[in-house]
Amino acid sequence: MGALGQPKAMCVLDRMAAPQSMPLDTIRLFVVSKLGWIRSQQRKLQLQERETPREFLNKESHYLWGKRYLLEISRADAAPAVSLSPKKLYLQVRPDADQCRCEEVLDAWYRQQVRDAVPARLDKWQPLLGVKANHVFVQRMKTKWGSCTPETGYIRLNTDLAKTPPSAWNTSWCMSWCICVEPTHNQRFIALMDLYLPRPVFRWRPGAVRAPQRPGSRNPLSLGQNAIARPPQRACPCAQNGRPT
Repeated sequence: MGALGQPKAMCVLDRMAAPQSMPLDTIRLFVVSKLGWIRSQQRKLQLQERETPREFLNKESHYLWGKRYLLEISRADAAPAVSLSPKKLYLQVRPDADQCRCEEVLDAWYRQQVRDAVPARLDKWQPLLGVKANHVFVQRMKTKWGSCTPETGYIRLNTDLAKTPPSAWNTSWCMSWCICVEPTHNQRFIALMDLYLPRPVFRWRPGAVRAPQRPGSRNPLSLGQNAIARPPQRACPCAQNGRPT
């Protein structure tokens, strides 16, 4: 059986989150009423531009903070290493390293680039929004650039952010902090995004480093001071001395 007790051939959603007390018939009716929108969003996801799989060949294009570099692989009986020149990304691996090992070494390097960029962002956003992160994780994520768990103060960032332009990094970081302040994507959340991130920058979407404009969003000033007021402490019960990994 598929989602909501329907046969898999008829299934539109793999899963759906709903309150345990909500009757199954009510959930079914809600999904049916949103079928057009659901299928439209699924089509958009399927048509998104995706980075083609890397083969780790010499002169292959790789990116750091949105800038293109040509890969140059060398093999030596020494510890793996990654370095940059103005136009090239040098990857040193052991003589018996295969494509999977090359990918592991480069992924670890990308992860470290994101970790190294975290402290400066913490210094900017924590005092700006009046919250503190308990822990910042950097990991591979298939469908998101980042996420936040307000209850624990944990922020997760996608390793692939190191490949994107600074605008995508700033958007993901800002969204994570705004979710710490306002867990739901309501008008207050939109007001915070509009306040702390200029609208022309807020256009990214996963897979293509762009996002559609948010229809119907309003100027934060029109929502009144309460819409953009600093959150109470309960909005993000994070540790006071949290440090990124």
